[in-house]
Amino acid sequence: MPIIARAVKKLRHDRKTTAHNARLREMLRTAVKTARKSPSKKNLSNAFKNLDKGVKTGIIHRNKSARLKSRLAVLLAK
Repeated sequence: MPIIARAVKKLRHDRKTTAHNARLREMLRTAVKTARKSPSKKNLSNAFKNLDKGVKTGIIHRNKSARLKSRLAVLLAK
């Protein structure tokens, strides 16, 4: 456990950030899974939105997002 007051505050902040990122990551995964199972324009739009948010907040890499978007778009084209 940290001794310095600033370290205690940082630990508290880090826990909140970690929880927030975990929620965003889970939303992202769920959206991608839904789009894969039933590829529709609405599901794809939702997945793309979540992927873009993930890139913006630094949860996933932009190339991973591009790769997933490309694969999902191919599913809709079929």
